[in-house]
Amino acid sequence: MSETSSEDGAAPALPTVAGDAIRVLVVDDHALFRRGLDVVLADEADIEIVGEAADGSEAVEQASLLAPDIVLMDVRMPRRGGIDACTAIKTAVPSAKIIMLTISDEEGDLYEAIKAGAMGYLLKEISIQEVAEAIRQVQGGQSLISPSMASKLLTEFATLANRDLAKPVVPTPRLTEREMEVLTLVAKGLANRDVANQLYISENTVKNHVRNILEKLQLHSRMEAVMYAVRENMIEIS
Repeated sequence: MSETSSEDGAAPALPTVAGDAIRVLVVDDHALFRRGLDVVLADEADIEIVGEAADGSEAVEQASLLAPDIVLMDVRMPRRGGIDACTAIKTAVPSAKIIMLTISDEEGDLYEAIKAGAMGYLLKEISIQEVAEAIRQVQGGQSLISPSMASKLLTEFATLANRDLAKPVVPTPRLTEREMEVLTLVAKGLANRDVANQLYISENTVKNHVRNILEKLQLHSRMEAVMYAVRENMIEIS
């Protein structure tokens, strides 16, 4: 992966990638794990690993230099952790979408990662072959959480909602019955395809509902919508 720079001191040019391949930066303190991802993802024609980093500090540097589409990053690393790096990367490269791929199943890490701007939180218990599909889904605008972590996220949201009970009540935007059904399933960690199957509608219709929900709530991501809905008691935690 070579880098080129202009002679007049301008910012270095980004590596060129054939077609519309998704450009991925892999961040993990275990070199063997990074190598494993490299080998597996090399077989995916629409995915290109454009850089690697061994900790959060290197991740911020590489992300600023390479402007990747996706940053696949561990949570706990030496020097600088993934959550802190996530915040810095989102500031430096707002277009980058960050997926946490970690062994940490702590509710606190999950919640802080989402607050920092991560669009995915996956445990390393998933098969390495599933990583490619996760990259594609997040690049397509979806938020992903390992199923075993979804209930923990809702529990954390419920705790926050209880803390806010004393806040003054303000009117909340009105969602349609169908939008509420979609939001409830999204809160359970279901992807658009699974929501579509549950409600017997097309995946495209689900995307339209999600877009309408975000516009009505004046939010930017599915995760923010779920956090808002729980805080405002729009959906129940089960």
